[in-house]
Amino acid sequence: MGLSGCYYSHVAMGQNRLLRARKPIEAVLVDPETPREIREQLLLVLQVREFAIELGLDVGKQYTSFAEWPGDRVVTTVVATRPGSVTPAGFRFPLLGQLPYKGFFDRERASREAEALRADGLNVCESGVSAYSTLGWMDDPVTEPMLRQPPGLLVEVILHELVHATVYLKDHADFNESVASFIGEEGSVRFFESSLQPERAHRRRLEIEDDRRINAELLRFREEVSALYASRGEGSDRDEIRQHLEERARTRIRNLPLGTRDPGELADVLRMNDACLALTGTYASELERYAELFARLDGDLVALIARLRSVEDAEDPLQALLAD
Repeated sequence: MGLSGCYYSHVAMGQNRLLRARKPIEAVLVDPETPREIREQLLLVLQVREFAIELGLDVGKQYTSFAEWPGDRVVTTVVATRPGSVTPAGFRFPLLGQLPYKGFFDRERASREAEALRADGLNVCESGVSAYSTLGWMDDPVTEPMLRQPPGLLVEVILHELVHATVYLKDHADFNESVASFIGEEGSVRFFESSLQPERAHRRRLEIEDDRRINAELLRFREEVSALYASRGEGSDRDEIRQHLEERARTRIRNLPLGTRDPGELADVLRMNDACLALTGTYASELERYAELFARLDGDLVALIARLRSVEDAEDPLQALLAD
């Protein structure tokens, strides 16, 4: 779907606001008014930057500044799917190509966009995002919403975004997001291991295993819905079958052996409409295959990132990355 000049003006203004809010992390650390929790998280960010350099990621001056920012998010993303589809309708951007999501610095503006898409008959998923990346084109700051996350998730997010700053392939959003997700997850475990924090590393591994079990069930449900749409036309019968499939999927999630989450509570609150399933596909659809590749590389993150760099010009980067 196309984008208006008004939207680009909104993004430019939001980006300018974010950049103007930056303060050097060093200055924040020595400020006696800085809360202890913020100071500890910022010190963690600086350590993660050094770790990312060791992994072979392009770090530059990313995350050397801090921006105070209200609320629980920097941007709100909007994903839309057409009737009978669990694939993002997508939005086309200059330089970036086709993306599954459209981001807004103004949450109310995102909601208005979502309502307009629903009025056009599309299914919509709105999500808050704590980290906003310019793919290395600008020196992105650490934001206050990022620092409100637990340390393990903060490490994952920083590494995820630095993967984007290192390798970004136009018109390959699913590849970009899924490989960054995998490296961010595995890198967060390795970071705590290398920092001699075995308890945090163990906790991170449990959290990641839980997330992957959940995503596996969501992807299974997405495949079931896709098969349903391929076999039946629109109508109340199809809607009833989809509802039944969703209830079964929630039951499976409710019975998952999770170590860090309450599966019953999770099953009740998960958003499982078509657009949210599409977004899950973007971030999680290839994690199992990346795990198989990672095992073949003997768990060598440096080798995985070097391999990722080598497929930047491949016609099919996913197949090139996974090839024996």
